[in-house]
Amino acid sequence: MADNLTLNINHVSKSFARIEKDDITNALADVDLHFHSKEFVSLVGTSGCGKSTILRLIAGLITPTSGSLDISGTPITKPGPDRGMVFQKPTLFPWLTVKKNVEFSLKMQNRLNGNEELVDRMLRLIHLEAFKDDYPGQLSGGMAQRVALVRSLISNPEILLMDEPLGALDAFTRMAMQDEILDIWQKSRQLVVMVTHDIDEAIYMGTKVVIMDANPGRIRAEIPIELTYPRNRSSSLFVEYRNQILEMMELGVKE
Repeated sequence: MADNLTLNINHVSKSFARIEKDDITNALADVDLHFHSKEFVSLVGTSGCGKSTILRLIAGLITPTSGSLDISGTPITKPGPDRGMVFQKPTLFPWLTVKKNVEFSLKMQNRLNGNEELVDRMLRLIHLEAFKDDYPGQLSGGMAQRVALVRSLISNPEILLMDEPLGALDAFTRMAMQDEILDIWQKSRQLVVMVTHDIDEAIYMGTKVVIMDANPGRIRAEIPIELTYPRNRSSSLFVEYRNQILEMMELGVKE
């Protein structure tokens, strides 16, 4: 994995045609962002500000209307194994066991032979080795999401994209999963870009928080989070970051 990887989003705008009306929706306007390996970037903003659109552009699932995206100078034109994506709901194959689900991405890359121990190690990492022969329908939501996460991680993508991966979990499971993800990231140190609506989650996990505005989606601010891991959610500096972001999003306490 490249230690000097750079993800460049170069003055990107994205518009979508509206099916029911003879006009277009401007999802993003002149988004210019530059991220590097070992960063954990949290994207926050109100619904409809284009956070998920940015992830889909990075993944190569859609193309920009104007501007360009590249990874260390190589244009992004389609999906690739250098990028893994984790969705809000775990997209597991219900007919495959936990172990077979984790093996799937390696199998698709013809890399399964010789990597069987890696699969077992990843299952131990997320504390699911005892459930390797179970099926997704037998798992809790948090367990299923961990399987989806390591299925993306095991192919060792240089960039991990996460779209509200913990949004459907209860508060206690969500916090536990935040620590699981951070533990995996600190071992792998690839670039992570995560969309979240939870400001505390953005601060707790991110090395940087990117705040977006809507109509059309654009960048309001980039805030480096200068806190060491593990982080204390009740520390004075953590609260300062929270208040700063809430004020920028015009969600602070009104007098």
